[in-house]
Amino acid sequence: MHYDIVIVGGGAGGLELAARLGRKLGPKAGKERVLLIDRSSFHIWKPTLHEVAAGTLDAHQEGLSYSILGRSNHFSFLLGDLDTFDPVAKRLNLKPIVGEGGKVLVPERGVTFTWGVLAIGSGSNLFGTPGADQAHLLERTEDAEAFHTRLLAAFMKASFSAEKTMSVAIVGGGATGVELSAELIEAHRELLGSLGSEQRFRLDIAIVEAAPRILGGLPEKISDQATVALERKGVRVHTGAKVVAVHADRLETSLGEIPADLIVWAAGVKAAPTNTAYGLETNKTNQFVVNDRLETSAPDVWALGDCAAAPWAGKEGKIIPARAQAAHQQASYLAKALIARLGQRRIETPFVYRDFGSLVSLGENKGVGALMGGLGGPNFFIEGLIAKWAYISLHLDHHRAILGTPKTVVLALARLLQQRVAGRLKLH
Repeated sequence: MHYDIVIVGGGAGGLELAARLGRKLGPKAGKERVLLIDRSSFHIWKPTLHEVAAGTLDAHQEGLSYSILGRSNHFSFLLGDLDTFDPVAKRLNLKPIVGEGGKVLVPERGVTFTWGVLAIGSGSNLFGTPGADQAHLLERTEDAEAFHTRLLAAFMKASFSAEKTMSVAIVGGGATGVELSAELIEAHRELLGSLGSEQRFRLDIAIVEAAPRILGGLPEKISDQATVALERKGVRVHTGAKVVAVHADRLETSLGEIPADLIVWAAGVKAAPTNTAYGLETNKTNQFVVNDRLETSAPDVWALGDCAAAPWAGKEGKIIPARAQAAHQQASYLAKALIARLGQRRIETPFVYRDFGSLVSLGENKGVGALMGGLGGPNFFIEGLIAKWAYISLHLDHHRAILGTPKTVVLALARLLQQRVAGRLKLH
């Protein structure tokens, strides 16, 4: 198979890029010239994985089929997991798709391209911590669903135990760890409403952060607000506590041991080690090194999103942070650059990242955030219900980029009505 533009990875950046290109090229040319490859058959916005893990969001209701998105946005989709990537020959190979009993359903496939884009994301950094591979990760939808299954089993066990208590330890006080703790509190509260007094149990949640404060990448005011809000919900926040080892039933930290029935690792960001085998320059966290036009060390190959180490204009020596808003902006820039290439032109204008601030969800009607960050003026702080609504609007804006405004409005209303009927918490 050959396509002019091949995009590997259907996350926030890769999918938005494919949708923009497909719509620009039209129904016929788009499908023939643009290919999106992903190892999953449906898309879910990665910042919502903590909600899937807690059961406050149904992945199968939230997920959007790549094939259907391709049909409506005029790009082709191919299910597959990247095996090899040759930037010189401009060829990639996908691993075979294996079914039950190890039977090969689809053999290895090769795809050639004129221009290639890598948008394969990143994962967690375990920092070589002994036993860390025993902890749950929240890198993919399958990870979140696996944790949710374990969570429901732990809920059931605790409700009939003599101690009537259950504990969760979250390693990492970044946005994922903080938001997961808040969603778990919400899930537990919803569950208690369906239990009799004899089955009710206490949920103990601990966030373990090695840095002096949680949400270290955000202004200190937001960190303080989040800490107070979590502690009011009963979450224990341990800062300055480095995890020394992970055991099946506890964390061993520099400040002592923390018992836990479930352990989630949400600390650090590191790209896949296989990135170093693709013949492209990478950094110490396996990200592809790109220039200010998102070009890798090989001609006609770009990288965007969490897998790319892109220079942050105006911040000497720093790279653009791994955030959904960065992937969104990079997709918009690359769409223009690749359309120009299709027209035998080049765009030499560099990519400039604009930091519009950060928002953190702290439960059903709470949130904190700083808007207008890095735009020259002072940060504009928001909190409470307004921050929560602003947080939800980011999710809807992503849907609008790939579905359009009318469909996004219908989808939002449908999900609101579904929650009214079935409830917010998924217990199956």
